[in-house]
Amino acid sequence: MMKTSSLAIAVTLLLAACGSPDNSSAQDNVFAESNRQIPGDASAMKASFAPVVREAAPAVVNISARGVQTMRDPFWGIPGQRQTGSIGSGVIVRDDGVVVTNRHVIENMQQIRVTLADRREFAARVVLADERSDIAVLQLEGVNERLPVLRIDDREEQQVGDLVLAIGNPFGVGQTVTNGIISALNRTDTGISDSGSFIQTDAAINPGNSGGALVDLDGDLIGINTAIFSRSGTSSGVGFAVPASMVRQVVDSAMGGASAVIRPWLGIKGDTITAEVARSLDLARPQGVVVTDVYADGPGARAGLRAGDVITAIDGQEINDQGGLNFRVGSREPGATVEVAVLRDGHPQTIRARVQKLPGEVDPDRAVLIREGGLSGAQVLVLNPALADSLGGDPFSRGVIVGRVVRGSYAERTGFRTGDVIVSLNNRPVTTAASLANIGRGTEVTIERQGRRVTGTIR
Repeated sequence: MMKTSSLAIAVTLLLAACGSPDNSSAQDNVFAESNRQIPGDASAMKASFAPVVREAAPAVVNISARGVQTMRDPFWGIPGQRQTGSIGSGVIVRDDGVVVTNRHVIENMQQIRVTLADRREFAARVVLADERSDIAVLQLEGVNERLPVLRIDDREEQQVGDLVLAIGNPFGVGQTVTNGIISALNRTDTGISDSGSFIQTDAAINPGNSGGALVDLDGDLIGINTAIFSRSGTSSGVGFAVPASMVRQVVDSAMGGASAVIRPWLGIKGDTITAEVARSLDLARPQGVVVTDVYADGPGARAGLRAGDVITAIDGQEINDQGGLNFRVGSREPGATVEVAVLRDGHPQTIRARVQKLPGEVDPDRAVLIREGGLSGAQVLVLNPALADSLGGDPFSRGVIVGRVVRGSYAERTGFRTGDVIVSLNNRPVTTAASLANIGRGTEVTIERQGRRVTGTIR
């Protein structure tokens, strides 16, 4: 059920917050007074990026985090604990001390320290950490004055070739500024997320830059630097940033008191248009997503979308794969109306659809422990779109998911694992947890595991 990604070449995708927090130095830049102004045209950039840096850098912070990891001695099997640490970067987005960073910078950490550009330090607490976008929102403690901020520019006016600056804390050396261009927009097939659409840049990004700012020449925040493709573990000129529209959504959710980001959906599933499919549909070029499934009574179905439609754009933004569709719809508010550009039987049309939150509840307390039969020891939940999506799976999935397997149980010995989706028993669809009670030997079971269907027999 969970999506997996791989690269054909030996390239490492780094979520670049690493190293020992003890090596993280305080930021030591001095932003001297100057009469220089933010450049008004490209020719002025030949002089210096300093005016942009002077405006933006004071709002970029260094983050040092510590945690305790529970582990088991591999030889003796004795449980124990060890200290863990992480370093990264962050951006102040509200003058009362609200900071944005990457979730992986502070994941499983209990102590978080934030160092400002003027060397002041603050403890911080996590307000909201969103796994899907890898964005976390922190609140600095003890702030009694207005802090410098970076304005979040979510207008999405950037173009490939625009100059940008990356500001962060690579390798814990202190605040560092690098420059480059936007290499690509709307990168979705990265393996980072199945619903993310990233800004790609060649500005040098290294371990420790995670959570730092990607800034345009207006001095505005257009993205949060998140990951790199690299063979060596250092910058190869291929870096990715979470766009400001997603950052804004997570910040607004956190400041609104939400414990999680609610992303709406269209209830549409589709395949990328390949050159071969484009020829078969008599399309001018391979572009768009052909609808393969429409969720019954979902937003798309109510708007009139149907299988065979080719979705080419959402609100004027070109769509080329399911990830791009998920991002464009998921970055809207539940209840918002989107304009879906569609080719139907070769004729273009625009369909207005009101996107909604995914149906169903994410409630682990509803899990049922199977006590008898071939699945005894498995804790299971009936899937619904909201639950499947929260687990990183396909909201269209049907069946019962295994939430936990008791160690030494019959279910474990049979080979069931956490995350397995039980689809059918003896070719009959499974729709309730009760149908899994006391299943006997010889029963044929079909499961989905990591995107693959596997069929076996209880013995």
